[in-house]
Amino acid sequence: MRATILVLLAAPLLGGCVSAVKTVVTAPVKATGQVIDWTTTSQEEADRNRGRALREREEKLGKLSRERDKAAAKCRGGNTEQCRRAKILEHEIEALMAQPV
Repeated sequence: MRATILVLLAAPLLGGCVSAVKTVVTAPVKATGQVIDWTTTSQEEADRNRGRALREREEKLGKLSRERDKAAAKCRGGNTEQCRRAKILEHEIEALMAQPV
């Protein structure tokens, strides 16, 4: 009789223990899932990263092209240093275009 009463009185206290055991048991599974999620790249993330890389490349090409055009205009004005700069910039543009994205 006393044992039954003790079990009934202790039941609410054991609920916390069951919850703690559940947390301890499921923690490694959740941690493994999180690590796998961190180490893999979804298709959406890959597409977003590729788009970002393409935009950065286009921005760099645009900047180099503008600098090359300015140098070429100054070259036509007789500035030989700018002629060399225009050639260097042209080579940089070609090298950037040849690189895979």
